[in-house]
Parts: sequence; structure tokens; C-alpha cells
Amino acid sequence: MTHDLSSAVLVHSDSWITFNVDAFLDQFWNNTFDGLAYGSIYALVALGYTLVYGVLKLINFAHSEVFIYGVYATWFTFYGLGFRPGKTPTLTVVELVGFLLLALLASMAISGGTAVVLERVAYRPLRKRGAPKLVFLITAIGASFVLQQLIFIWRGGNPELGIRLMRNEEVFTIFGGSVTNVTIITVIASIVLMLGANYFVNKTKFGRGIRAVAQDPDTATLMGVNKERVIMLTFLIGGLLAGAAALFYMMKIPQGAWYQGGFLLGIKAFTAAVLGGIGNLRGALLGGLLLGIAENYGQSLFGGGWRDIVAFALLVLVLMIRPTGILGESLGKARV
Repeated sequence: MTHDLSSAVLVHSDSWITFNVDAFLDQFWNNTFDGLAYGSIYALVALGYTLVYGVLKLINFAHSEVFIYGVYATWFTFYGLGFRPGKTPTLTVVELVGFLLLALLASMAISGGTAVVLERVAYRPLRKRGAPKLVFLITAIGASFVLQQLIFIWRGGNPELGIRLMRNEEVFTIFGGSVTNVTIITVIASIVLMLGANYFVNKTKFGRGIRAVAQDPDTATLMGVNKERVIMLTFLIGGLLAGAAALFYMMKIPQGAWYQGGFLLGIKAFTAAVLGGIGNLRGALLGGLLLGIAENYGQSLFGGGWRDIVAFALLVLVLMIRPTGILGESLGKARV
């Protein structure tokens, strides 16, 4: 009996891979809008990788833990305000906005503070000793594990149950695709924050200092730029944006805080930064949005288990064609 291999791969429900074109087309717009929300979160975290790499040529692998500290800050803010897992409260618009802003400030403060402490404790002593780049990379990985273990010692290995302040409800549809209130808030707020970061780096005095150090740190120092202050500011901005991403993460993916929860999202955010062009602010935004949409498309087309694989396969494909990423500019050469 002759077996049709293509049928086994494309149709059989127990196959390790599917190729469901109908599901892809049916969910195309839903996946597009949902992917924009995920991509906005990736982009905010990716900006931290991009800023630090642009200034120090360092991949700060501990940035994923900077993000997860913001997630815990958001969770404890909600809990401290009296909200509990499994119960979605009925709030007025003013109350909801006020509580979300309070959680946003808390998460940004904790993530920003964590990033500054990380730079001061882990990286600054290495710079003063003129350590090679490899030592910085190893230190970043070690710092990531240390930050994880601190949470594990404090809260244990079980994730905190998610707390929601608002239900994920449809507001309107476009081409049959559902656009929810959480998607609207996440995308709009993320883009505003990213535009604000782009304006700060490209149009302000402190931003000029960041770009000067990114382009030529020795010359910038001779011209009166305080390099250490600029580096600290760079870590702070990246941490603040990661803290904002933490709030939107809790709104979009209310699975609770977990000490290892930043690992996969951090890798995806780093992938987004490389995809758009590492060291490029606009590239981080573009890479994050593309990554969020692509992984949603891949989930419908190939099956849920392929969501992450599709995201990284896209990165490899782009880098084969354009090794510097889609936009490919460094922070020091960014247009103003």
C-alpha cells in the first residue's frame, strides 16, 4: 500500500508538524493585531539591549532579569492595592488608569534601579580594570543567574498566580480581526514610550552624550562628556523601558510572575534587536513588531509548538541576507 507522505504531514492531527493554510488565513488579522501587542513588548525590552550594546558593545544578558524584576514589582503593586489572583475587579476608567499608572511607576522604578545597580556592581569594576570583552559577557551571564536566584530564595520556584485589573475585551474589528482593549493600550503606550526614548537620544543634551560615547568614547571624554554618567544613564533608560514592558506583559500574559519568566522573553527581545539592527533604536522597534507578528503567523501555519522556532528561523533568514540586521545602523551613527 502506498502512503501519501504529504497527507500525513499536512493533515494528520498527531503529526509533529502541520501546514494548516486554512487556519492561517482564517486567523490572519487576529494574529496580526495580537502579534503587534506581543511585538511591542519585545521592542521595549529590545531597546535595553540596543542601548547598552550601542554604548559599550556589550550584550547585557542580565537584562531579562531586569525585566522580570519589573514584573514582580507590578504583581506586588496590584497585590498591595488589594487585588487578588482569579478575580477581575469592576473599576471605573479613572480608577483603572490610576492603578495602572501606579503599577507602571513601581515597575519602572524597580527595573530602572536594578539596571543601575547591575551596572555599578557587575560592569563598572571590570571597566576600571580594563577587562576584555569576553569577561564582560561571562559576567553578564553570571549576573543573570544571580538575579534569578535572589528571587528564587525570596519567593521560591512556583510562579505567582496572575492578577488582572481588566478583562481582555474586543473594542472593534478590522477586516474581521478582533482588536481588544489590552492590545490598544499595549501598542499605543509602547510606541509612545519608544518615540520618547528615540527623541531623548536624538534630540536632547544627554542623548547627544550617549551618541558621542557610542561613536568614540575617548574623544567624547576629551570633549568633556562624563562617560561613566552616560553609561549609567544608558542602563537606567533601558531598565525604565523594561519596567514598562513588565506591566504590559502582566496585562497581556497574566500568568503571574516567575523567577525564570524573563529568560525566553529576553532571548526574543535580543532576537528582535539583532533582527532590526543591534545598536539601532528604530531597528529595535521594527524587529520587535516583525517578530511578534511572525511568530503568531507561524503558530497558525505550523502549529503551536513551532511558535518560537519560527521566530528564530526568521532571524537566521534575515541575517543570511543582511548580516547587520534590517536597518543596520549603530547607535553612534543614527540619523538625527
